[in-house]
Amino acid sequence: MPIKTPICEFGKKAENFELMSTENKLISLNNIKGENGTLVMFICNHCPYVKAIIKDVVEDCLKLIDLGINSIAICSNDPINYPEDSFEKMIEFANKHKFSFPYLIDGTQDIARKYEAVCTPDFFGYDKDFGLQYRGRIRELRELKPIRSGDSDLYLAMKQVSQTGQGPKEQYPSMGCGIKWSSN
Repeated sequence: MPIKTPICEFGKKAENFELMSTENKLISLNNIKGENGTLVMFICNHCPYVKAIIKDVVEDCLKLIDLGINSIAICSNDPINYPEDSFEKMIEFANKHKFSFPYLIDGTQDIARKYEAVCTPDFFGYDKDFGLQYRGRIRELRELKPIRSGDSDLYLAMKQVSQTGQGPKEQYPSMGCGIKWSSN
């Protein structure tokens, strides 16, 4: 059963973090801050919802760079019970899909908890001062197939944030597989 993201809490501040990337670099929120905004995404390797939209994510993140928006992806799933989401598999996934953004492991799941992430994918679009302006879907999915009719909801929302500092008032929730919490 897919889980939907809650309504955007406009202005809620991003939580700082310092996590290891698939390129073996410690990355913090400030390291990836964009001039006009920052996109923080909670994704994983095995979720069918992520697999369905990963091409769109990679394309949108490349286009967002031109708008002064940097992106980062975080995997918080329990790799013990979900070995497909292990750090080694994250490296393979990032390389396979040619990520232009850092892909970080949240081994303690503390960052997912701080962000109140609920599913993969879960998108958090921030303005230049790290105030939340978007928490919605990348685009409509029907039977795990993206409906491509122009730019994605995510891209259009972040474009608006880059230009005005404000996200759209109407947002459609993202939906996907629930975060795989560790039982420890």
